Amino acid sequence: MKVLVLYDYPPSPGGLATQGDLLYKGLLDLGVDVHAVHFESAQEKEWYYKWFKPDVVVGVGYWGHTPQLVLHPQRFGIQPVPWLVADGYIANYQEVLNALPLILVTSNWVKEMYVRDGIKADNIEVLPVGCDTDTFIPFQKDDPKIIAVRESLGISPDQLMILTVGGDAASKGAQEVMQALAILDGKATNWKYVCKVWPQPRTKLQNLVDLQMAVDLGIDKNVSYETNTISRNFMPYLIGACDIYAAPSRLEGFGMPQVEAGACGKPVVSIKAMGMLDTLVDGETAFLASVAKKIVVNEVMLGGESGFEEKHVVVFNEPRTVDYRANVQDIAQSLLTLMDNPILRKRMGEAGRERVVKNFDYRIVAKKFVQIMQDKLGIH
Repeated sequence: MKVLVLYDYPPSPGGLATQGDLLYKGLLDLGVDVHAVHFESAQEKEWYYKWFKPDVVVGVGYWGHTPQLVLHPQRFGIQPVPWLVADGYIANYQEVLNALPLILVTSNWVKEMYVRDGIKADNIEVLPVGCDTDTFIPFQKDDPKIIAVRESLGISPDQLMILTVGGDAASKGAQEVMQALAILDGKATNWKYVCKVWPQPRTKLQNLVDLQMAVDLGIDKNVSYETNTISRNFMPYLIGACDIYAAPSRLEGFGMPQVEAGACGKPVVSIKAMGMLDTLVDGETAFLASVAKKIVVNEVMLGGESGFEEKHVVVFNEPRTVDYRANVQDIAQSLLTLMDNPILRKRMGEAGRERVVKNFDYRIVAKKFVQIMQDKLGIH
């Protein structure tokens, strides 16, 4: 089996790049003949097509990347298999995607979204995102690297650290977490809420809005937004430094940080919807808040990035849910329960670690990928 993997290569710290890189590494570990290339590098992709002659080209992205992941290899007679996430609505390329013998998606919820928006169910297989369980591991509190992280964040040894990680924090549910923490003000003491966000222009305004909410809620002295550029090498220690990982995400097709938190032995607070229904077990590895609200739209405006002319309006026959909001009272109760019970935190963290190792280790995901290729495409 010869596989070419298309993603943001060499990998940046982002989720899609990590998703592709872990599949690449997992296939290498299995002895598969595999190479990786940037999904937008037309010249280098063609180079691989000509001399490597892959049996299959696996491209990581969302439906809007169809030209790079599907149409480009098809021009050279190479079989593409896109491995896709969802972003609320699949607005284009249904005909191209439906003509494929196989599409991979990251969760059952993502599959539901593609089927809802016109993609045939019988050619969609769920392949979860892998996790490096050799790197994301439980750490002792007295580990010098963990101590150093907490000190850099201004967190004392006896202080509870709640963590959210994302490109921005609001999309990961940070506003709902802050509202929940405000409810607990006076009931739970000695905590700090850390949001690690990526430094990028699109998130600066959102960060200011979030921080203003913390001020309005009266909890700003306990909320910290960290905007430094960090590598994937630092992530296990950042997660390992927290006591509770909180991410009741508004839109999440898999939930990679939640899975990585489980691998680090951390209890998770999230939402009972979307990809978290595949990755987390309510009451066992995580507390999942109920859905308080679904954000529904009647139309969307798209442009060239989606294969349309600029300002193209798509009007839905039926309104589409594009975002979720978790129940703040549920989040507050979950946080309070975990903050008051270190034994429960440890037990849920251990269960989370066990589940991730068993189901989401990147080598297990690579084996599942190989099996799907054999079963669905007859590639050996």
